[in-house]
Amino acid sequence: MTTDVSDRSPDPAGPAEMTTPPPGSRGSDYAALSREVRQSGLLTRRPGYYCVKVGANLLLLAGGWTAFALIGQSWWQLLTAAFLAVMFTQTGFIGHDAGHHQIAASKRVNDLLGRLHADLLIGLSYGWWIAKHNRHHSHPNHVDRDPDIADGAIAFTRDHARVRSGAYAWLARHQAWLFFPMLLLEGLALHVAGVRALLDRTGTTTSRTTKLADAGLLAAHLGGYLAALFLVLSPVQAVCFLLVHQGLFGLYMGCSFAPNHKGMALFAKDDKIDFLRRQVLTSRNIRGHRFTDFVLGGLNYQIEHHLFPSMPRPSLRHAQNLVRTYCARHGIAYHETGLFNSYAQVLRYLHTVGGPLRPELEY
Repeated sequence: MTTDVSDRSPDPAGPAEMTTPPPGSRGSDYAALSREVRQSGLLTRRPGYYCVKVGANLLLLAGGWTAFALIGQSWWQLLTAAFLAVMFTQTGFIGHDAGHHQIAASKRVNDLLGRLHADLLIGLSYGWWIAKHNRHHSHPNHVDRDPDIADGAIAFTRDHARVRSGAYAWLARHQAWLFFPMLLLEGLALHVAGVRALLDRTGTTTSRTTKLADAGLLAAHLGGYLAALFLVLSPVQAVCFLLVHQGLFGLYMGCSFAPNHKGMALFAKDDKIDFLRRQVLTSRNIRGHRFTDFVLGGLNYQIEHHLFPSMPRPSLRHAQNLVRTYCARHGIAYHETGLFNSYAQVLRYLHTVGGPLRPELEY
């Protein structure tokens, strides 16, 4: 098997064929790569970078809300809504980095930064997201184990699609065409999911203190957000601002995460595969430059991020060549493509998954 750095993606029709590991101990492959990465210093914290990153982001976010207050009751505020949608997503990326302990050596500091950025500044439950995201990182694209491919509005496997009926089946049948419009609701869905998790008293290991902290910060965000909109704008303008802001926030967030795993290798619940191959084969990198790194919050280095979640964001670019070369030596397919081609691969995959519900096709 050769390293794949082309635009080709695995067959999206179902779980991809397992990659046969090279002779020898499978467990040693990741350990050897990890030693190389650690010796290169790529796991060293980058406090200077994050001081500048967090500071600049907070200034731009504050600038957006200052402009909102100065402009006042005007339809030009829809441009402010679009700018704040970008800044909310950028703030979410910092919360993501904090959740993976990329920013500080102290877990307490990372969690504090994560809660302030997620709960207070953009209104997403940090505790709920951490629990969900950790399960995803442990079992990416593992059917019935990865919450990111659980059966929901989007069907990610043909088995999920086949059991649907009524409007739910219609949705799966047309999901490739509806995917990007549905992302306009992603921001709202994330807000609702976080609140529901805080209200759920069963099936969670989150401590009462943590829930109260999340709930307090979320309440402060929601109260301040709605008060600002309805005190400064007319009711109709406030509603339009909310729809534009939250819609674009969800679209930007969804477009940043969509290329990472959708259409890549799927594994059945009971399939066994070592950590290195599980992370590499289920992830897709996006080619680009430093602007791409900024726009996608470093998620364009999805393979490196999944192999080393605590690696600081600016180090991911430097780790790429090392990881890609290592995969080539061990015959592990390394997938990388352009951003727009990644969306095409995702849409083809979703179209194929919905195939069993389209009567014009034979399966």
